[in-house]
Amino acid sequence: MEITAGELLTNELTTEAMGGTELLAHGLFNRLDKKLLENFQIVCSRKRDLREDLIRIFWAHDLPGDPESEFLKDPVNHKLFHRYVFVSNWQMQQYISTYGIPWNRCVVIQNAVEPIEDHKKPSSEELLNFVYFSTPHRGLDVLVSVFSKLAEKHSNIHLNVYSSFSLYGWPQRDEPFEGLFEHIKKHPQMSYYGAVSNEEMREALKYQHVLAYPSTWAETSCLTLMEAMSAKLLCLHSNLAALPETAANMTMMYQFNEDKQGHAQTFYNICETAIEHFDDSNTQGRLDSMKAYADTFYAWDQRAKQWGAFLESMLEIVQDRAIPEGEVLVFNTA
Repeated sequence: MEITAGELLTNELTTEAMGGTELLAHGLFNRLDKKLLENFQIVCSRKRDLREDLIRIFWAHDLPGDPESEFLKDPVNHKLFHRYVFVSNWQMQQYISTYGIPWNRCVVIQNAVEPIEDHKKPSSEELLNFVYFSTPHRGLDVLVSVFSKLAEKHSNIHLNVYSSFSLYGWPQRDEPFEGLFEHIKKHPQMSYYGAVSNEEMREALKYQHVLAYPSTWAETSCLTLMEAMSAKLLCLHSNLAALPETAANMTMMYQFNEDKQGHAQTFYNICETAIEHFDDSNTQGRLDSMKAYADTFYAWDQRAKQWGAFLESMLEIVQDRAIPEGEVLVFNTA
């Protein structure tokens, strides 16, 4: 049986999108043995038609409150999949707490990025470049407000914003943020680029110094943070949801505040610290360690091996057993 990328991206991720989930699914398909993949149906967050003749894996990228996950409210449906793969321990525990999925059906395999090659950054003394590259609903309003105040005091800082829902094929969702985008375009110390390809974004990161990410969205994982770490950016972000797990204590992280005014004040203070101390030897040494960590633990080479080992282990569990029609899950563990 020939397997295609469309079958790996089973149950139709948005065909026009190339966000994090799509990048990860294509990245996995392109790195694993196709003969091995022929044994599996890997469902990326959206359950539709399931194959009784394949080993079924639910690869969760969303929060448990997403409507696509509500089929798990019925414990009978837990048996629809042989394993549930989560992208962080935080996310897995949220699903277990919400739906009561047994721990022994769950696996954590973190996300991955291709390490960004070593590069020499432009002088931060002449111009310190801040960057935001995510969808606008994750704290861009907080950032723009804070950066506008910082720019009144610091003439040698600039904010580059790469943000649009068009990356996910939803340009209409940008409408509530058009005023924010216009403010960025008109500000002399800010630039707006909309959505760009991952290749273009990774190249742009070589010219940035600071990731400014006052996240107000509960991230299940964070490819933005992984790539920023690999690009050797000083990463400023809140400790909401799975961000601490992704950051691994390598970043400048602060306590999240539900109150936006309080959040903005805290973020302003940490930005001031970053501006003052970016060129310190301690800061630069920390960034070296951070990049080494990200390039080791978030590299696709390692993650593909982890996925391969996981799928091979699932084959061993069900080897020599067809999955009878109507019998969703029986493991041969002898």
